[in-house]
Amino acid sequence: MDYKELKKKHKLLAEWKYTHTPLDKGYSDKTLYVNVGTNEIKEKVVPAEMKEKFIGGKGYGLRYLWDAITPETKWNDPENEIIISGGPLCGITQYSGTGKSLVVTLSPQTESIMDSNVGGYFGPFLKFSGFDAFELQGKAEKDVIIFIDGVNHKIQICEAPAEAGDSHILAHQLTEMYADDEKDRRNIAVVSTGDAADNSLIGMLNFSFFDVRRKEVRLKQAGRGGIGTVFRDKKVKAVVAKVPGVKGNLNNVVDMKAIQERGKRFNAEMKHDEEQCQMKSKGTAHLTNIMNDYDLLPVNNFKFGASKNADKIHSDIYRSYFTQNVPDGCWIGCNMSCAKGVDNYMLKTGPYKGDKVLVEGPEYETASSLGSVMGIFNPEFTIESNFYCDTYGICTISWGTIMGFIMECYENGILNEERTGGLKLNFGNEDNAMELLHQVARGEGFGKIAGKGVRKLKEHFAAQGWGDAQFMQDIGMENKGLEYSQYVSKESLAQQGGYAMTNKGPQHDEAWLIFMDMVNNQIPTFADKAEALHYFPIFRTWFGLQGLCKLPWNDIEPQNNAETDEPAKVPEHVDNYVTIYKAVTGKEFDKEEMIFQSERVYNFQRIFNLRMGFGTRKHDAQPYRAAGPVTVEEYESRQDRYDGQLKDLLGVDPTGKSSEEKVTVLRKYKEGQYEKLLDAVYKRRGWTNNGVPKIEYLKEIGMDLPELIETVKDHQ
Repeated sequence: MDYKELKKKHKLLAEWKYTHTPLDKGYSDKTLYVNVGTNEIKEKVVPAEMKEKFIGGKGYGLRYLWDAITPETKWNDPENEIIISGGPLCGITQYSGTGKSLVVTLSPQTESIMDSNVGGYFGPFLKFSGFDAFELQGKAEKDVIIFIDGVNHKIQICEAPAEAGDSHILAHQLTEMYADDEKDRRNIAVVSTGDAADNSLIGMLNFSFFDVRRKEVRLKQAGRGGIGTVFRDKKVKAVVAKVPGVKGNLNNVVDMKAIQERGKRFNAEMKHDEEQCQMKSKGTAHLTNIMNDYDLLPVNNFKFGASKNADKIHSDIYRSYFTQNVPDGCWIGCNMSCAKGVDNYMLKTGPYKGDKVLVEGPEYETASSLGSVMGIFNPEFTIESNFYCDTYGICTISWGTIMGFIMECYENGILNEERTGGLKLNFGNEDNAMELLHQVARGEGFGKIAGKGVRKLKEHFAAQGWGDAQFMQDIGMENKGLEYSQYVSKESLAQQGGYAMTNKGPQHDEAWLIFMDMVNNQIPTFADKAEALHYFPIFRTWFGLQGLCKLPWNDIEPQNNAETDEPAKVPEHVDNYVTIYKAVTGKEFDKEEMIFQSERVYNFQRIFNLRMGFGTRKHDAQPYRAAGPVTVEEYESRQDRYDGQLKDLLGVDPTGKSSEEKVTVLRKYKEGQYEKLLDAVYKRRGWTNNGVPKIEYLKEIGMDLPELIETVKDHQ
């Protein structure tokens, strides 16, 4: 294909030339605003207060979205925005995990605020082009491509009638179109999605990077909450960024030597990777067998936490599929090499059947969501569906949890072949599960319904009179409209809170406390759990403000970490981040200020939810399956454990009681425990008993902005 000729078919709709602002101490203090409805392109100066209060990344995204929409705005209104921002540490190349950016929008799934952390090169390239954030608003009439030319310092909006629909082809096409030559491919980054984002609410965004060793365009995903659906609703085909190249100090940091020293220290720790988490050989897929061993691997829609078939998806098996001994980082200078891939995989189904492709991952979340949660233990099914989810633009976590729910509904008679258009969707049915995935992308058959997500499926099935609404509520693994990510939380009360008390919905990036709570019993009391559910979500928020990946924080640890006072916090790595922040920005900084930075933004997001009609205690409710056994089958699968809980925790003798009676007694206890957890966490966070930040607390953390006080005052 002649890509240059294809590019000539693009119709230029608008062009804006700008004066490039080099980065200074990690910032340009400029934002790029593009409205594809009016073709307006302009530069915004970042106000000093915004920089101070919101820092960057997720903070900038939340602030810009707040200013862009009203409480009445819907996800598919032109006023809704997609904001992409990296943060001040994004783009440095001397420390691992510094290529992340955060995407923020109003979600079609939750109808509230969504953020998603993503790798790839676009975030850094946006910064190097002179912008701390990218604001996308409006709706185009026809498909458009936005080109951020950081070489010639101009922004273009072009009508794009000729490009492919799916990301693995589209990202390749656009990389070839905009690269001057073969060597220049590494300087192109593409944001795109696929056909499923046009036909579902669970669309995600792919951020590309060019793998120089493989000579392939690769993709990382901003997966949660339907951001890709918003992207396609705006008729945006892709956003392309191009830079002259990447060199050592484009962030213009204050103290490069300090960053290099910490980077070398971390790289030395990676020598112990194989005896810790095996990130270089397996990526996050190393968790598959570990989760099964601890009864934490979601099986059959989270009914069970382990399976005798799990040896078929042991991480050693995924290791045999992954290409070894190649640089596998999704940003320059990252030494973790955890972005594993399956090269030359021949597809067996779908529109690309017979093609040999590069499949990204699967990561652990995908190995479960496109496997065990459906009762499927076939790595090749997972690898194939992983590829199609990526190129179609489907969130793998949401899709797997949707499928788990659908399959359980099918096995309970809520669904049948007549209702699914002839598909048998029992647990383990690989062929029909794959066909339904292709239907979502085509916008056909039962796929049009399945792509709406668990919350809307529950509502639809109940409205049709197909099943008991309470049962579907109990087994439908969603909170706030977002599907659960892939850990069984039944025996970890803290993890239940870490999922259901999140601002955006149950994603493990806020608080992953299962091992602290369930395995190691490090946080036994409600006060302990509340402290953990205060610190860890706040601490993890900081990564999203700065443009950082969390994996280098705790997926490789210093050899003496277990000997420290707080090993779960990995204090030496926290000190690394304090040092690097100071070295980039030149500001005085310590680990206490790190938490204050995050608390401000975390509470802002909570109040933003409140502004949109959410953000109170009732929205932190969880489906009962997250806490305990819904069915007799579940209870009896762990009968010794649950009978022991009745005796030891409730003082109830299970002898002579039916399984149904025991399920009822245990449920009342577990639901009560969760309510006590809410009370304790809200108190620790400085919130009311209804989950609303108190005005005096907002003053204490320096977030008593007039618009926030106005929003919360009626809820105190």
